[in-house]
Amino acid sequence: MAVNNASAVWNGTLKEGNGTMKLGSEPNEFPFTFSSRFEDGKETNPEELIGAAHAGCFSMFLSAVLSGDDFPPNRISTSATVLLGDGPTITTIELQTEADVPNIDDAKFQEFVSNAKENCPVSKALAAVAEIVVTAKLV
Repeated sequence: MAVNNASAVWNGTLKEGNGTMKLGSEPNEFPFTFSSRFEDGKETNPEELIGAAHAGCFSMFLSAVLSGDDFPPNRISTSATVLLGDGPTITTIELQTEADVPNIDDAKFQEFVSNAKENCPVSKALAAVAEIVVTAKLV
């Protein structure tokens, strides 16, 4: 199986410090600060990267289960909103998906969406999140 790597460095105190998160792939370094995580800073933050990972994993898994049942999608587009509450704790992840899948009705499509929500590897890794909500529509 694939092995993926990432790392992070934080310099200084929580509010005044800064850091970088580095992925094993290119582009591979992303700055982050207290402001970008808890206020309105322009850098990235861990929750944004979790959202990107979840959106990507969900889309790929949905494609796999659709294709495996003879409904190959033309395109799946997923965005993620990650809500950070007191603690701080990730309280909710909202995935919004639009999919172009020929020859499938919405009820059957929603069954595949539910499967992907429960079984994509990132969803499983995020099982401690209180609520994962998926809104999916065919386009």
